[in-house]
Amino acid sequence: MRALIGAFASNAVRFHDLSGGGYAFIADHVLAIDPMNPQIAARLVSAFTIWKRYDAKRQALMKKELERILVAPKLSKDVYEVVSKSLA
Repeated sequence: MRALIGAFASNAVRFHDLSGGGYAFIADHVLAIDPMNPQIAARLVSAFTIWKRYDAKRQALMKKELERILVAPKLSKDVYEVVSKSLA
């Protein structure tokens, strides 16, 4: 799971598409995987950790997904740590 979805997150063209669909795709999978395997979910969400390096539109899209993940109920400590540090 991590290899397949992680490969998508490293595909700059699709992951960083201006529609924001790539960001939502990864965020959806992070939220789905987190209850079963928090460590893998935390690794996947790390794709967002450099969001501040991108243009304003992509920053806003990535930040929106990070904030959506952060408020998810029963978020694991692993994912919470990565997301909260990314937003700080």
